[in-house]
Amino acid sequence: MAENARENDAIASVPTQLFIGGEWVDTAKKLPVEDPSTGEVLVEIADADPEEAMRALDAADAAQADWARTAPRERSEILSRAYDLLMAEQDRLALIMTLEMGKPLPEAKGEIAYAAEFFRWFAEEAVRIDGGYMTAPAGGAQFMVAKEPVGPCVLITPWNFPMAMGTRKIGPALAAGCTAVIKPASLTPLSTLALVDILVRAGLPKGVVNVVTTSHTDDVMTPIILDPRSRKLSFTGSTPVGKHLLELAAKTVMKTSMELGGNAPFLVFEDADLDVAVEGAMAAKMRNIGQACTAANRILVQRPVAEEFSRRLTERMGQLAMGRGVEDDVVVGPLVNQGAVEKVHELVTDAVERGATVAVGGSPVDREGHFYPATVLTGVPAEADLTSTEIFGPVAAITEFDTEEEAVRMANDTPFGLVSFLFTQDLNRGLRVSHALEAGMVGLNQGVVSNPAAPFGGVKESGLGREGGFTGIDEFLETKYIGVKM
Repeated sequence: MAENARENDAIASVPTQLFIGGEWVDTAKKLPVEDPSTGEVLVEIADADPEEAMRALDAADAAQADWARTAPRERSEILSRAYDLLMAEQDRLALIMTLEMGKPLPEAKGEIAYAAEFFRWFAEEAVRIDGGYMTAPAGGAQFMVAKEPVGPCVLITPWNFPMAMGTRKIGPALAAGCTAVIKPASLTPLSTLALVDILVRAGLPKGVVNVVTTSHTDDVMTPIILDPRSRKLSFTGSTPVGKHLLELAAKTVMKTSMELGGNAPFLVFEDADLDVAVEGAMAAKMRNIGQACTAANRILVQRPVAEEFSRRLTERMGQLAMGRGVEDDVVVGPLVNQGAVEKVHELVTDAVERGATVAVGGSPVDREGHFYPATVLTGVPAEADLTSTEIFGPVAAITEFDTEEEAVRMANDTPFGLVSFLFTQDLNRGLRVSHALEAGMVGLNQGVVSNPAAPFGGVKESGLGREGGFTGIDEFLETKYIGVKM
C-alpha cells in the first residue's frame, strides 16, 4: 500500500497539460499514459491539435528576440539551477520514468544523472560561444565571424530515454539562445512535462520552451515544421520517420540534426579479455532492456572463443531477474508495449527457423504487462531478419567469424552506422579496426559510449549532425561573416 501511495504521489506531481507561453494549457482531447508492466492507465494528459501546436510556435517566436539577447551568463545560470533541481529530485523523477516506460529504477536514476549532465555541460558552453577576426589576405578589409542563435527550434524526442533526450536537445538550444517547441513521445510524455516544470522553477522566461503532447504527431507537428519561423529541427527516432522529416524540412531549407536508427555490431576477437567482453556485452545489450539505438544488435565473435563467450553470456543472461522496474533486483523490465514484444518474438522465431539455436529464453512469458525474457541465440545466420533489423529488446544474437577482414566486412554490411563495439587486447588491432568501422562512434573495450562531453551521432542512414560535446551547441548556431572595408 505504501509503495502504491509513493507511485501515485510521483505521478500526481507531474503537470498534465500543454505548456505554451509560460502557461499550463488544458485541451479538450486527452491522451492516456500506460504503465507497460501492467497495462493500466497511469494518467490522462493533454492531446494537442494543430491549432494548439501553432500557438506554441507563436509563443516561441515571440520570445526569440529577447532570449537571444539574454546574457550568456544568465542562460548558463538557468541551466545550472535546472541541473541542481534534477539531481535534488532524482528519486522522484526516476520513479516517474520507470512507471511510464518500464526500465528498472536504478537504471532510471542513472538516466536522471546522465540527463542532468547535459544541462551542466551546456551551462558551461553557453559562456564559451566564440567567433573570429582576421585581416583579409590581400589587405584592405577585415573579417569578423560571429555565431548567432539559429532561431526557434522544433525538438522531437523518443520514448526510450525520455529525460536524457529532452536535456540533450533543450540544453544546447537554450545555451545558444534559441527558443523551442518540444514534442515528447506519446508513450512517455511525463518525464518531459516534469523536466519543463523544473526549468520553470529554475527561472526560464515565458515562451522560451513550450511543450506539445499529442497522439497525432504528423498532423500536429507538420504545420509548425513547414512554418518558415521554425529554423531548426532536431529529431531522435527511427530512420523512416527521420527521412520523412527531412523531406518536410527541405521545403524551407530548415537546419536539421537527426539521430536515427542503428544496427550496432559487437566484435569479440580471439585475444579479447572475455571477462571484459562479457561485461561489455551485458552493458551494450541490456541497457534499457535492449531498447536503445546503441544496443549491440549483432554480436560477432571470432570462432576460437565463440563457444566460451556464448557460454558465459548465456549464464549471465539466464540469471537476470524479470519484473516491474520498481521491484528490487529487477534487471529485465517490460518492453514499451505489446507491439514491441510481438516484433521481438517474430525476429527470434525467424532466426530459429533459419538455423539459430536458443541458448536461453526465446519465448514470451505468461504474465500481465509487456515482458520478454533475456534471450541468447547462437549460430545466427547472416540471412536472419534480426541481422538487418533493430531488435529493440533483450535478445543477444551471436554469429561467428574467422578473420579480422571478415569481421570488418560483416560489421559494415549495413546501411546504418551509429555505433560499433570491439574487444581486443591488441592495441594496434583495436585502433586499426576502430578506423575501419563505418560508424559515428566506436566503443573500444567498453560497452557504453554515451557521454554528455562527447559528440553523439552516426553516419550513413543513422543520422546527421552531433549532440553533446564541443560540437553539440554548433547545431543551434549560425555562422555570420562580416566584411569591414579598411
